[in-house]
Amino acid sequence: MKEYFVKDINLADNGMKNINWAMSHMPVLALIRDRFRKEKPFSNLRIGACMHITKETAVLMLTLRDAGAEVFLSASNPLSTQDDVAAALAREGIHVYGWRGESEEDYFKMLDIVIGSEPKLVIDDGGDLIVRLHERNIDLAKMIIGGTEETTTGVIREKALEKEGKLVFPIIAVNNALTKRLMDNRYGTGQSTIQGILNAASVLIAGKNVVVVGYGYVGSGIAKRARGMGAKVIVVEADPIKALEAALDGYDVKTMSEAAEIGDIFVTATGDINVIRGEHIEKMKDGTILANSGHFNVEINIGDLEELSISKRRINEFVEEYTLKDGRKIYLLAEGRLVNLVAAGGHPSDVMDVSFALQALSIEYLLKNRNRLEKKVYDVPTEIDKEVAKLKLKAMGMKLEELTEEQKKYLRSYKI
Repeated sequence: MKEYFVKDINLADNGMKNINWAMSHMPVLALIRDRFRKEKPFSNLRIGACMHITKETAVLMLTLRDAGAEVFLSASNPLSTQDDVAAALAREGIHVYGWRGESEEDYFKMLDIVIGSEPKLVIDDGGDLIVRLHERNIDLAKMIIGGTEETTTGVIREKALEKEGKLVFPIIAVNNALTKRLMDNRYGTGQSTIQGILNAASVLIAGKNVVVVGYGYVGSGIAKRARGMGAKVIVVEADPIKALEAALDGYDVKTMSEAAEIGDIFVTATGDINVIRGEHIEKMKDGTILANSGHFNVEINIGDLEELSISKRRINEFVEEYTLKDGRKIYLLAEGRLVNLVAAGGHPSDVMDVSFALQALSIEYLLKNRNRLEKKVYDVPTEIDKEVAKLKLKAMGMKLEELTEEQKKYLRSYKI
């Protein structure tokens, strides 16, 4: 087996500088790493991961290595890999397989190398690793202790496996932890999505009609940041409770058909397919910008966009201009992939500190409870969620109020 496949191993020095920068902004994971170094909970175990190869992911991989694991990592998106970071990880002994701009064929080849390493624990970001294990490598899948999932999209896929009775090992849905949803999905994606749009298109947000499609934790974070920059935000949502929340948060709630006529910038964040289709594109204004913050590039129907166009040209690394048959121009950012990772650096390290602390502790929990867990998708245990929140607050220099014994007794009693 090849030790690694990266674009250029000579980029490692610069990659290590970026990893060290991330490390200095991830104090919670640093505390876990210190304990792992002493205890070596993953000694003689192989861990397979399919994640965005970023400087923050690198800190998690090195934490697992220092805990005694042999780590195999492939990219979870062909355009999100930071090549210098991949090189640095390879030099540090991580088996890393990925480079920016992989073809779809290469993407799955690299994923298959990770699977072929026969890991006992897996970490996924989007579900490709876990689904491929179940569809094509079921005998290997049955030997796995358990796995974790980072994203909403992945959790949806893995719960579908569970519902159909096909899931063969337990999974912890790290995405569902309250700390992850707040820090990562809302605040991390909100900031990095706007950063990606600005990096790609360099447009003024203030005064624009920004249409956010989907109002979960991710969509609400994007809407909040767009409004903070002066945008007039419109929310498109199919769920009545989420739509009501958006309305009460002060946003205009419209159908996709209505929003298509007035939007200047559209950002999808639903985890569903074809939420922007040809029928919507036909109504859009000249100069409309389309971006996606969902995990897969399926939310904007690119096939419909191409069918409606008479020409396409690349404006810069992140922007493609589509000229429609009537001369209107539509601009697609990041090929419809995750704009915050393709056109920006992803979430700030401070945010990923929480998500990857949850990952590290959840993987440890799976190992400690290997004979007690059913073949189900579990939420992160509450004690882990709260412990990570406490550690993050401590790192931020903040203290929690402590209840008195009288207050604790009152909350345990039915008497007033």
